[in-house]
Amino acid sequence: MHFTETTVAGAWIVDPSPRTDDRGRFMRAWCTREFEERGIHFLPLQANMQFSHRQGTVRGLHLQIAPALEAKLVRCTRGAIFDVALDLRPESPSYGEWCSAELTAENGRMLYVPEGCAHGFQSLEDNSEVLYLTSAFYAPESCRGLRFDDPAFSIQWPLAVTSISDQDRNWPLTESQSQVLPRSSENSSMNMPTNMPTKERSI
Repeated sequence: MHFTETTVAGAWIVDPSPRTDDRGRFMRAWCTREFEERGIHFLPLQANMQFSHRQGTVRGLHLQIAPALEAKLVRCTRGAIFDVALDLRPESPSYGEWCSAELTAENGRMLYVPEGCAHGFQSLEDNSEVLYLTSAFYAPESCRGLRFDDPAFSIQWPLAVTSISDQDRNWPLTESQSQVLPRSSENSSMNMPTNMPTKERSI
């Protein structure tokens, strides 16, 4: 696998090294040793799948806060998505910044989203499917969400939004990053602010 650092500290784009022949291809999708060699300490505990019927569908932005912080390893198994990680760690050098990657079933690319970062994506094709591994179990009391179009972060989604859940559409806008993400010595990547809007389900 090939690892490329992003503008968000600790987030990585991971490209496979496929082997192809007349039968098709083989590629590794996960390897603890290769991740550990790059200082990425990620132990998957759950695997989730999402399917979106319509091109332009947006899901997110979602995260879990302490004590159920989770990292994610995201891949597209059908179609294509525009995948986003947003840094919400007050002590991070990339605090408030976001990065993106185009993940497709064809390129096999993955995005590693570290703990303390919100995650969301937009389907670039009809009938797109996503598989992601998480480092924590689903904990509804620790789930939080942010508006996909919050001007505090100005994420540049590539398509008009054609479908989004009522919950994701109605997260309150923040007037500034500090309103949701106060910079304080009391907050760290291991103790995210608890006044962020609560998320009912991780979907």
